[in-house]
Amino acid sequence: MKRVNIFGLALRNLKRRPVRTVILLLIVALVTGTLVGATIFISGMQNALKIGTYRLGADVLIVPAGNEAQAKTALLAGEPVSFYMDRNIFERVRNIEGVKNASPQVFIKPASFTCCYNVETFLVAFDPESDFTISPWLEKKLKKTLKGNEVIAGSALPILTGDTIPFFGTPFVVAGTMEPTGMKFFDQSVFMTMDAAYSMADASKEKSMQPIDLKKDRISAVLVQVQDSFTPGRVAIRIEHDIDGVKAIASDEVVNTVRRQLNGLLKGIIAVSSVLWSLALLMTGFAFYMIVNERQRELGLLRAMGAKKKHIFAMIIAEASAIFALGAVIGLIIGAVLLFSFKGLILQSLKLPYLLPSAWVLARLMLGAVFFSLLSGILSSLLPAAAASRMEPYEAIRKGE
Repeated sequence: MKRVNIFGLALRNLKRRPVRTVILLLIVALVTGTLVGATIFISGMQNALKIGTYRLGADVLIVPAGNEAQAKTALLAGEPVSFYMDRNIFERVRNIEGVKNASPQVFIKPASFTCCYNVETFLVAFDPESDFTISPWLEKKLKKTLKGNEVIAGSALPILTGDTIPFFGTPFVVAGTMEPTGMKFFDQSVFMTMDAAYSMADASKEKSMQPIDLKKDRISAVLVQVQDSFTPGRVAIRIEHDIDGVKAIASDEVVNTVRRQLNGLLKGIIAVSSVLWSLALLMTGFAFYMIVNERQRELGLLRAMGAKKKHIFAMIIAEASAIFALGAVIGLIIGAVLLFSFKGLILQSLKLPYLLPSAWVLARLMLGAVFFSLLSGILSSLLPAAAASRMEPYEAIRKGE
């Protein structure tokens, strides 16, 4: 006698009620897609925040008073800005107690970027002698320092090593491109030496229709690394106390601002997902109670033909597991499509960094989602399956007639 495959029988039972099966699949897919898509999105933001702040390497960012909001927006959203202060502030910062290293930078908002009109590009000039942000990358990746009009381009800019690009009438040669960080401050910026930036500004008076007013005694910001025995917050307070007209922003302040936004977003997503998942479990459990009641005669005949209680129990569990597993896969696909379709719009509105997690992290998230969905299917069908397995064959056949 040929043995009946429980899982195959469960699938045939689901096909008999296609409308109900599709509705249950869509409910599970909606919940799974929402939960996994949101989890990947939040993980991408946290990933970018971790890598970006590590690349920045600064504990404190010093900018002119009144420009702190612009500075934060530049770091997090990569929006090009231009503001300047006296260069002697850099010398004064170096002598403040608790400062381990300090390096000036100049921020320049370019008039145009001829190779890619739809990309906002941020020009950042650094001091090779004191820099601890770009110089370590140059030494590790390019094995050299920038010379003359050489620049380093962010990963999001559509340019290649060896390309020549003009800024304010001066051509620059791309010496290399950086790895993605998820922070537009790095990914959509072009980095040059401060000498090159000052020379470009001087030449722009004759070469550019929109000359830039940048003198050699002007800088935009000072990046600070603090000594191990000091906290960034205390050093920032000391800098503002000793130097008038500046605002010292501790990196923790920027990171915590993003984390607060992420935590609020995450709590909202968890709350919505929890409600949706609870509804999915209740609806699935109710649906399987209806299925068991509708199929009492069928279940009674199976028992009468020799099926044991465990076979009936396993069949109901298998039906629910199949719905949740297939629904999870559909939800993963839909969630991924929606995430990548609207990622740019969401990031633009939130003005937060983003870097897609690694393939290994994504695989773990997806496998975890499928496993969790299977577990949910089992939980939602436990009571209906137990009720079905306890039916006596004669009573089940009689009630089903």
